[in-house]
Amino acid sequence: MTALLETKTVSKDYGALRALSNVSIAIEAEELVSVVGPNGAGKTTLVNLLTGLLTPSAGDVLFMGESIAGIGPVRLAERGLVRSFQLIQIFPQLTVAETIAAAVVSRQGKRWRLFATLASDHAVRTRVAQVAEIFGLQHRLATSAAILSQGEKKLLDVASAFALDPRVILLDEPTSGVSTAEKHGIMQTLIAAAKRAGVQSILLVEHDMDLVAAYSHRIIALAEGCVLADLPPAQFFADPRLIESVIGKRMGQRC
Repeated sequence: MTALLETKTVSKDYGALRALSNVSIAIEAEELVSVVGPNGAGKTTLVNLLTGLLTPSAGDVLFMGESIAGIGPVRLAERGLVRSFQLIQIFPQLTVAETIAAAVVSRQGKRWRLFATLASDHAVRTRVAQVAEIFGLQHRLATSAAILSQGEKKLLDVASAFALDPRVILLDEPTSGVSTAEKHGIMQTLIAAAKRAGVQSILLVEHDMDLVAAYSHRIIALAEGCVLADLPPAQFFADPRLIESVIGKRMGQRC
């Protein structure tokens, strides 16, 4: 079976610095896979390679069996792989409805003027309402995104990505800045929304080990640019030395 998303012996150099070294990972259908590791482990570089922002120095990145190395997030979104936070940062001044509509219209490839399109296009309005309802934002459609609570902003961020109809979504710290009490509710909403929207797999980059333990099917641990482990949660959390390496109490092993 062809993996939905994979890297094949990927390395990335920044001058003399090697940020990733011979990293091979694969994300299959119906999986939520978490990527974890201490600061400097190479998580950001890996994410930027997976989302087409960077081209590997060696190796390849494949989505549905085809190379996506360096193609950029826009073309990648058209193919069905989306990173969660892209749109909310671009349009923070818009309402909830307008923010979701921007993604809907982008996905449909229409030429448009935002306010005119949202007011006149029934299909766009219907899809905006559907996405908002999935994420519990249906009563906030007329609210400016800038004044939402932090938890609602996170949901809107991911709702915008879901409106692009992805097959795979990469959630980059989806609960950062959110209170501990809200984190599990947000994760449960995101996972339920993914199932309703037909998303086949989720790649989660997360520091919160409670969330990683609760929702992952597999955990990929990075340390010093290498894959330190690729394990189901029970095996991962049974190894105290591995956990210490991942949370940064001591350096991970060299490649």
